[in-house]
Amino acid sequence: MRFEQLNDGVWAMTYLLVDEATMEAALVDPVYDYMDSYIEKLQQENLTLRYAIATHTHADHITACFNLRDETGCEYVMWHDTASLGVSKYVNDLEQLMLGNSSITFHFAPGHTSDSMLVQFGNYLMTGDFLFTGDGGVGRDDLPSGRMKVHWNSLKVLDRFEGDLLVCTGHDPPGTEMQTLSWNRENNFVLNMNSFEEYKQWQDENNIKLGSVSKIKTAVPANLFSEIPDVIPWLN
Repeated sequence: MRFEQLNDGVWAMTYLLVDEATMEAALVDPVYDYMDSYIEKLQQENLTLRYAIATHTHADHITACFNLRDETGCEYVMWHDTASLGVSKYVNDLEQLMLGNSSITFHFAPGHTSDSMLVQFGNYLMTGDFLFTGDGGVGRDDLPSGRMKVHWNSLKVLDRFEGDLLVCTGHDPPGTEMQTLSWNRENNFVLNMNSFEEYKQWQDENNIKLGSVSKIKTAVPANLFSEIPDVIPWLN
């Protein structure tokens, strides 16, 4: 199996998963802005895209999952109870999909959104906005379908995993070196909080500091209805 981080130099991470025995591939959290580069890479490497996976309904970018489904015939994969339309393959907690001879396992981890899940591929754990690296803490819980208490309680899902898994997040500053779960257990302050009250205080303060999400009014409807709007402000 092969694992590669795409979208170099930007905050939104996309991950390419490859079963090298069959040359079947999956993309986790592909971004519409880079759709052409994904197609080019698949063609150059002679890869067959089996799955386009969204870890959750994104509020800060338009997913490329439904476009990849239309263009390549791959499955668009999300948590089974998502409100997002256009999904062709729904998964449950601990469900596995086969990518050639390799397995992809899904772990329900709501809070940042109600349909948030972790994606495990070999020694890699893709966490979306559920968990960031070190000082990044976790994703904010004040966006559509986000719930602080649910996110706090869902952190227990991390107890399922061995510490040597590499945590690969959905967002972190460009150039961030991804770290193991053991490292994050020691260095991510959220994982060392002792109470929900402490977590809530940090979330409240962090949400004020972060301010509004500039792309939300375009991204959320596009992702919910699987439709590219006529005008995408940040691409014009």
